[in-house]
Amino acid sequence: MLKKNTAYNSDSIIVERKEDILFKESHKNLKENDFVWSIFLLFKASFFLLSIVSLIRISYITRTRISRLTEIKNSYIKEEIKYNKLTSRFDNLFSFDGQQRFMKDQDQMISRDVLRVIWR
Repeated sequence: MLKKNTAYNSDSIIVERKEDILFKESHKNLKENDFVWSIFLLFKASFFLLSIVSLIRISYITRTRISRLTEIKNSYIKEEIKYNKLTSRFDNLFSFDGQQRFMKDQDQMISRDVLRVIWR
């Protein structure tokens, strides 16, 4: 194919240069936008990862605290049962025939083959 020699006037050259400049600026803006969006995406991913790690740590700490509180609760219940039992035994000591019941409890605690001395 043969090229035609076409004469360009100065207006068409200026328009083409303006179009080139606009294209380069838009391309530069696109690159800047892509860079900014990639930075935002990096921030989002890092905050998401940070939140996941924080949730895992919080759940571990919560589970540890709950297990400790459960142990404390169980210990408290055992001690409360012992306290109620001792309180009822002490109250029974001062009730009617409490002394006799107390002596019977003491007899059960002393084995049969031990010599007993009763002071009067």
